[in-house]
Amino acid sequence: MTEPALDPDELLSRAMDAVSVPSGAKVAVAVLDLESGQSAAYGRGTFDTASIVKVDILAALLLQAQDAGRPLTVTEKAYATKMIENSDNDAATALWRTIGGAAGLDSANERFGLTDTTGGSGDLWGLTQTTAADQLTLLRQVFGDESKLSESSRAYLRGLMETIAAGQAWGVSAVADGSSWALKNGWLPRSTTGLWDVNSIGRVTVDGGGFLVAVLSKGTATQQRGITLVEATARAAVSALTEGSTSASASVAG
Repeated sequence: MTEPALDPDELLSRAMDAVSVPSGAKVAVAVLDLESGQSAAYGRGTFDTASIVKVDILAALLLQAQDAGRPLTVTEKAYATKMIENSDNDAATALWRTIGGAAGLDSANERFGLTDTTGGSGDLWGLTQTTAADQLTLLRQVFGDESKLSESSRAYLRGLMETIAAGQAWGVSAVADGSSWALKNGWLPRSTTGLWDVNSIGRVTVDGGGFLVAVLSKGTATQQRGITLVEATARAAVSALTEGSTSASASVAG
């Protein structure tokens, strides 16, 4: 008699038991196995995006350009490169204004299928509110075939996420095989508390398989503690799905 495969969310919850979450901090993660289609999520609530919203800003710009039947301008491409590869804030503000700020972002996200993401007020794009599940939905728009973005738009955005500046190559990439990753990180010290938001989203290749991973955290005392938490959570998330896949295979074989 074979045992039923464990629920992916339960496997992830168990994996997260081994992750040390600092007192007062919170973390959420959503992960998708691109080969099997299996996904899992852990943690609730909304988080500040910090700079991971830059992927969303560029996705919205590309969608608007598609609607208008035009390519990105030379200036827009220059801003996009700085915004994604170097996480340049001035470039992000320029493109945020180009898409129409929060209204433009929210409109694009409605089409992308994000249901719990709200653009920040004014030019405070880093205070856009989101969930891990929504960030996974956004990643599927960038890395999946069923997308509102054209193949050329997706390839352009993926290419920038694969060439992140060396000093920013942390986060979900920690679980990847070598350099087989594409990501965008976000980090923000909140002036009201002195505590950090640290987030990481992207695609990683592990043992030959592709995974989309979105990790959001808030409330760590330092950026480095946030990075450590995010990387440990990313490892737990991928291990939960790979363990589940192994268990399912063993069950079938048995």
